Parts: sequence; C-alpha cells; structure tokens
Amino acid sequence: MPTISDFDYQRVPVAEGVSLNAAVGGSGSPIVLLHGFPQTHLMWRHVARDLAADHTVIVPDLRGYGESDKPSDGYSKRTMAADTVALARALGHDRFALAGHDRGALVAFRAGLDHPGTITHLACLDVLPTLDMWDVMHGASAAVGFHLYLMAQPPGLPEQLIAGASDAFFGHFLDVWTNDPSAIPPDVRAAYLDACRAAVPSIVADYRASAGVDVDHDKADRAAGNRLRMPVTVLQQDWGAALGYDAVALWGAWAADLQHETVTCGHFMAEEAPAEVAKSLRALLDR
Repeated sequence: MPTISDFDYQRVPVAEGVSLNAAVGGSGSPIVLLHGFPQTHLMWRHVARDLAADHTVIVPDLRGYGESDKPSDGYSKRTMAADTVALARALGHDRFALAGHDRGALVAFRAGLDHPGTITHLACLDVLPTLDMWDVMHGASAAVGFHLYLMAQPPGLPEQLIAGASDAFFGHFLDVWTNDPSAIPPDVRAAYLDACRAAVPSIVADYRASAGVDVDHDKADRAAGNRLRMPVTVLQQDWGAALGYDAVALWGAWAADLQHETVTCGHFMAEEAPAEVAKSLRALLDR
C-alpha cells in the first residue's frame, strides 16, 4: 500500500476503543491535515512533504476510514473533531493549525467552533458548512449531490446498495470530481478503492450524521452567534455559480478573519494543485 515517504506511521489511541492511523513528519509548528471522501490520508502526500520542510505535519486517517478504527457509531463531526484534538495532544501538541478537505473540512470546521483555544489557524477545502450545504441543495441542480441523500437514509439500504457495487460507486467520484486524472495514479486509486470497500458502513455513518446530528450542532452555534475565532482560509471550486449561492457570504457569516479563494482545478485540489494548496496554507500560517 502506498505511504507518504519519509513520514513515520503510528497508531494513536484517541477515544475508548478507537485508535487512528497517522503519518507524522517534519519539525516545527504543528499542522494537522484531514482527508476527505472517498480517500485516505494519502491525498495529502504532496502537500504534507512540502509543509514538513518547516512544520510538524500530522496526517491521520479519520475514524471510519483507511487504517483507523471503524466503530459502529460516533460519527458526528463533534466526535471526530475531538479525535483530532486528542491525536494532536497525544503527539505533544496542545495547539495546532488544522486543514481539512471535503469530509475532513467538516471535521475541521467543527473543531474550530468547539475548540477555539486549540485551533490556531483553520483551512477548509471545497466544502460549505453542513447547515449551509443542505440549504443550497435544491431543485434539479441538487442531483450533483445524490450521494448525500442516499447515505442520509436509515441504516440498511444505503449500505447494501453501495457494498453491492463499491468500486463503481467510489470510483465514480474519483473520476468525475477530478479535472486531471493523472493526479491520482493507479496505485493510489487502488488504495482508495480498497480502503472504501472495507469501510462502507462507517463511511455511510459519517454521511448519515451530516443529515442529522451535525445539522443540529450547526443550528445551535448559529442561534448562539458562535463564529470561528482564528484566521480561516477557504479554497473552493466555483460551486456557487452552479448551484446559485454566494460562497464568500456564507463563509463570512461563520468567520470574521476569512481569506476565500476560488480555484480552477478539480475537487481533489491537494493532488491536482499541491503547490497552490501548500502556498495557501503557508500564507494562512503567516496570518
């Protein structure tokens, strides 16, 4: 299985009965990188090596993904954010920068709200906060997010359907969400498909939480006027043009110190444009 070269791998206990697989490299101020769907920590391989020149870089598989443990429950972004804080603390870091892509960005967003004294800088790649994501999905244009609705269904049918054609299902997103297929070479693609095939119930549980408890948590923060207190960078494709929303306004409601950048690469930007992503993260860390 591919790994991030020159990084050490550890299994780190983060909660009762749950350990995360994490790659750790470099030295200096710490940054944690969280992967998205349908991937593993490997999506950060280029950016992680770049940042390791002057930062301690921690790259885990989220709970339920890759080589990390896959409990039957505990997939609220609040719980997964607590995993991230526990991971960094176990590695000796009480405060750290945090960047997430896709699902990992939702975990990072929740960590920023729940642990403002711990997260020094926050980057979210190609998502909207959960509550806003559901609000902008309407009409025929919402078909692009069919998987969100499928995995929001009660336990049983989604798991059966996806497990029955897992490579076709997960491979679909690897194909249609990238502008440069060569950015995900065959060995890495195979590793993603192998990991997802072995994690169908937990991946569905992660998505199901985002149609339930995660929405409740976001609503509570919005009602309380809670906002992200740290410098925030958001990198996104121009989904607002396709779905009819103002991404900067939506993110600005959550983050006062916001740098929003629209990218021209595909969804898997850390693999398609790693130098651009690393440059944006370094600029964030300098704020």
